[in-house]
Amino acid sequence: MGRLVDVDDLIDANEVAAILGLSRAGAVSVYQSRYLDMPRPVYERGPSRAKLWLRSEMTDWHQQRSAPND
Repeated sequence: MGRLVDVDDLIDANEVAAILGLSRAGAVSVYQSRYLDMPRPVYERGPSRAKLWLRSEMTDWHQQRSAPND
């Protein structure tokens, strides 16, 4: 059985880029290769096809990376 997700929490690369403050969705793939701890898509149809992430995972990850180190 696959992973159960709330479909209202799914976002595409445009929304990921907005959360991360990137100017374009294409930069998300650069981030994926640069930051190995970045959440991976929960739905991926293959190269150059639809990819969807969980908004909650992406916002949590971004907040952790943006938080000042104590």
